Amino acid sequence: MRALIQRVTRAEVVVEDESVGAIEGGLLVLVGVEKGDDEARADKLLHKLLHYRVFADENDKMNLNVQQAGGSLLLVSQFTLAADTGSGMRPSFSSAAPPAEGERLFAYLVDKAREHGRELGVGIETGRFGANMQVSLLNDGPVTFLLES
Repeated sequence: MRALIQRVTRAEVVVEDESVGAIEGGLLVLVGVEKGDDEARADKLLHKLLHYRVFADENDKMNLNVQQAGGSLLLVSQFTLAADTGSGMRPSFSSAAPPAEGERLFAYLVDKAREHGRELGVGIETGRFGANMQVSLLNDGPVTFLLES
């Protein structure tokens, strides 16, 4: 699994002119599910998402995680993150998980995120799997990282 995380001051997902998920501060997380991914990889990725220290502390050092910063996660499925761009001028999606498997693992990640988020006080919002989504954000920094599990 891959996740492109962006520290944001706000982010929103709109589907057919309807806001389906929005946060005021935290991490926008674009998630790509690849063939061979499983629950163990989703669990590992979620641990990173909840504990990765990308928020500034009182000394302006990246020492705080999303919980410590009082932020939320906006999880958005994005199969294009699984693209192979190593050759040619057109991406190949042969390494992406089939849609049904991608949806199952993304739903698993969201369920686990909500479970842990309640425990930690981290809000969890999502996009809509398989939909044509318009994602808007105000990147804070900018701070962007690619995480892999």
